Amino acid sequence: MFENLSERIETAFKQLKGEGRINEINIATTVKEIRRALVDADVNYKIAKEFTDKVKDKAMGEKVLTSVSPGQLMVKIVKDELAELMGGKEVELSLTNKPTIILIAGLQGSGKTTFSGKLAYFLKTKKARRPLLVAADIYRPAAIDQLKVLGSQIKIPVYSEPENKDAVSIVLNAINQAKIDGNNVIIIDTAGRLAIDEQMMQEVANIKAAVNPDEILFVVDSMTGQDAVNTAKSFNDRLDFTGVVLTKLDGDTRGGAALTIKYVVNKPIKFVSMGEKLETLDVFYPERMAQRILGMGDITTLVERAQAQYDEVQAKKLEKKIRTNKFDFEDFKEQLNQIKKMGNIKDLLKMLPGVGKALKDIDISDDAFKGIEAIINSMTPYERSNPDLIDLSRRKRIAKGSGKDVNEVNAFMKQFEQMKQMMGNINKMKGGGMGMPGGMPMGRR
Repeated sequence: MFENLSERIETAFKQLKGEGRINEINIATTVKEIRRALVDADVNYKIAKEFTDKVKDKAMGEKVLTSVSPGQLMVKIVKDELAELMGGKEVELSLTNKPTIILIAGLQGSGKTTFSGKLAYFLKTKKARRPLLVAADIYRPAAIDQLKVLGSQIKIPVYSEPENKDAVSIVLNAINQAKIDGNNVIIIDTAGRLAIDEQMMQEVANIKAAVNPDEILFVVDSMTGQDAVNTAKSFNDRLDFTGVVLTKLDGDTRGGAALTIKYVVNKPIKFVSMGEKLETLDVFYPERMAQRILGMGDITTLVERAQAQYDEVQAKKLEKKIRTNKFDFEDFKEQLNQIKKMGNIKDLLKMLPGVGKALKDIDISDDAFKGIEAIINSMTPYERSNPDLIDLSRRKRIAKGSGKDVNEVNAFMKQFEQMKQMMGNINKMKGGGMGMPGGMPMGRR
């Protein structure tokens, strides 16, 4: 997502390269290119023009400091305006009521059911809540089954009445059950359609009237572009929802929905969802998204993902092993598992400043670590704990067991030793206190 837009905006900034100051001529050329880039990214022309007019007015009103070039100034102005267009500040869920009732709405295929599971997992693991998932889609049996599968994966109860064809009574019964069982958040997955129709709208409106939810989240498939914005407007006119969820942000989408939905419906984007993994749900931070669009990366989210996966007790054990130069293949494998839990590898790398562009045409699969894992899994527990004792005959056996060439095993062993040495050197410089390989902070000091 946003790759083409990012490239186009970067090209626009090059118009100012070498310029000593901003003037009417060079700024007009730059904002014209940015406006074209936004329209090509499926942003409504009126919104794109209003956006670039604001950028131009701000740029012409700024005095460029001697330490800041016109290009750098424009990057900052565009970043600030993009963040403002997408909402400015993050907006959290309202979770004060007990139980808190969250109604999920959207078209069929937008990712409502998967999001409901992700939200339940998020609230359980990040907010220490006890959610109950409610299957209120009375038309699609597969939706009930899907929700039950998700619930079992994350050990969260799912309330359903497959034979009941009255969505309102199902939801009311679920709320009563939640109060009995002590669930303090109720997430209601409602029915969707392939297109907006009166029956669907009325049904969701009836549920809203019956339970007075604390949050109504409208789930939008980002890949539908400007159509998603129009759909959101129709739903909002009827439901007056409290927030938007953008799904499938990892797909081949131009990004127009993410950029303009807040402007059109005047409701905040609260979450963004990527992929099928239940961990891949993030609070929406407009400024961080603006940074990603402009190729600045998103280190904050990357570190938060890492911190969410680490275990403090394990981290302290790891620090001790690194300090005493006893980091082994078992530890290495554990770190790989932690990284994999953080999400799609390519998406994680794109959060590093300047890396996104370099990875544009490179395919990095989530299976990238499989070869390494196969080599480690072919070692005996003794070998994993004692890397220095793996001689040539052992390497040949490991190569055979992992389906690799012995040269590949040798190369991996060499890289492992280099990494260990690097970690030891960093540790000496810092006087102790390490973390994940590469210096990712893992434990608090």
